Amino acid sequence: RVDNQNAYLDTNAIERERGITIFSKEAVFSFGGREITLLDTPGHVDFSAEMERTLQVMDYAVLLVSGADGVQGHTMTLWRLLERYQIPVFLFVNKMDQDGVEESAVFTQIQQRLSDNCVAFGREEDGFMEAAAMCDENLLEEFLESGTIAKENLCRYIRERKIFPCFFGSALKLTGVEEFLQGFTQYTVVPDYPEEFGAKVFKIARDEKNNRLTYL
Repeated sequence: RVDNQNAYLDTNAIERERGITIFSKEAVFSFGGREITLLDTPGHVDFSAEMERTLQVMDYAVLLVSGADGVQGHTMTLWRLLERYQIPVFLFVNKMDQDGVEESAVFTQIQQRLSDNCVAFGREEDGFMEAAAMCDENLLEEFLESGTIAKENLCRYIRERKIFPCFFGSALKLTGVEEFLQGFTQYTVVPDYPEEFGAKVFKIARDEKNNRLTYL
């Protein structure tokens, strides 16, 4: 927990003191039979350069939105950067447990300020499939004919940035987190990597002994 100054990836003394992420970190974990490399980046506007460095190596982005604060100016800046780099985006709206936070109002603001193609995937299957169908004529035709949309088609449209899945919850109380992870693993596709080795450097840092660290 950030407020307990023991967040797993916020290891720097300044990060723990201020309760924010300053330096991008990475962690590897497994969920649903898939290995995921998480690049945790700063959300604060003062450290945007640290975040932007990681965009060139992301397969998907998870954009966190505060349900209490809604879509801020910096949120829209991040959204434009993700569009520039053509990165598919999942949204997780956090702090939904706070008093006065209404899902419908926050979601309306997200659609108005970010994209009409943001779809609330946390709802019942019929509801989000119908909403997803409204994002594209081909999907609408498929939905009207069969009453559903094939998973591979949803994955493709998400990958092509024609649909942006949106989930709601509270990270502090672990509400909606597992549902988000299930949705993320279900509707993402592992890229086809070439047989020849290739890598991109996205960060240079130093360890405690001043050894140079190169992140690939």
